[in-house]
Amino acid sequence: MDALALTFSSGWASGVNAYLVVLVLGLADRFGGSEAIPDVLGRWDVLALATFLYAMEFVADKIPYVDSTWDAVSTAIRPTAGAVIGVLLAGEADSLEQAVGGVVGGGTALLSHLAKAGGRLALNSSPEPVTNVAASLAEDAAVLAVVWFSLEHPRAAAAVAGVLLLVGLVMLVVLGRLVRRGWRRWKRREPVRPVG
Repeated sequence: MDALALTFSSGWASGVNAYLVVLVLGLADRFGGSEAIPDVLGRWDVLALATFLYAMEFVADKIPYVDSTWDAVSTAIRPTAGAVIGVLLAGEADSLEQAVGGVVGGGTALLSHLAKAGGRLALNSSPEPVTNVAASLAEDAAVLAVVWFSLEHPRAAAAVAGVLLLVGLVMLVVLGRLVRRGWRRWKRREPVRPVG
């Protein structure tokens, strides 16, 4: 059950920032000797690649509209990373446990990625860049906290990740309704007619 909770937490986090998840899990395996994390994540080449890609995402995520482009590209990457991490965390399990790990990791990553990408699209409508930077830093802090917490308390971290996922999805639905309502109002406006 702890492996499934760790998979859920890392799946949620992968949907927000997959490279940071790989980096935190890899560092925990390399220097913390965590038994729950597969050794492949702690390899130096994996850590170097995760660090490089996280650095790229760290910069891209702070720039309005560049972050949404990065999120669009990551739509395939983040859920896949969540699924792969889920399968790896299932370890030497039978094929059903690996399949469940892949589905939980990938499915959770997809849902949290959709909530993140949708929220960022809404933030990009703000004329100032401060909200974008603040949101990005908050996301990174949440990913780091949830993944690190899940290494010691997987079930509690899964509950936290579940609440964050639910809040993100509710926020996405509310934002979608607001955008739809605004779009309808804009379409109903009377066109401006020239005088004379």
